[in-house]
Amino acid sequence: MTRIVVVDNHGQFTHLEGRALRDLGVDTDIIDNDAPPESIDADGIVLSGGPDMDRIGRSADYLDLDIPVLGICLGMQLVAAELGGEVGSGDYGGYADVTVDILDETDPLVGSLTPETRVWASHADEVKTVPEGFVRTADSDVCSTEAMSDADRDLYGVQWHPEVAHTEEGEAVFENFIDICERAD
Repeated sequence: MTRIVVVDNHGQFTHLEGRALRDLGVDTDIIDNDAPPESIDADGIVLSGGPDMDRIGRSADYLDLDIPVLGICLGMQLVAAELGGEVGSGDYGGYADVTVDILDETDPLVGSLTPETRVWASHADEVKTVPEGFVRTADSDVCSTEAMSDADRDLYGVQWHPEVAHTEEGEAVFENFIDICERAD
């Protein structure tokens, strides 16, 4: 059975990410973001959202485990920041219902959502420049990087919250990430 751990970065929806994966038949646990990387035995990692970069624990260390990673909101921002991208304040601010345009229909994480999808997202902070090796895979009227992928390294991120009911095709994002983890295994 595929095993994906959710790293708790103190976000308000972290428990919903674990539940969404369990509901899709995945063996999952929510782990503290201070867990030693060598203690993680999983086929994939979800880096949850959270309130700020000062509370990400050892999350950056998990990027070196050579297993697929999906960063959600703050999780995507920490992937970008750690790997040489730029993160900054968004112009839009708090949570809102946003129409996201999918830029790459072949992307393994969000390509199946083409041409657009409705999502629930916060834009208090956002990725301004993606790191080397990444491509922007979705944007919106309020954010130029709603999703990013480095398919060669199986590192992915979405600005929105696929685990909440307000996101129309959130389950598909998790299903696609499960497929990525199973192919990488």
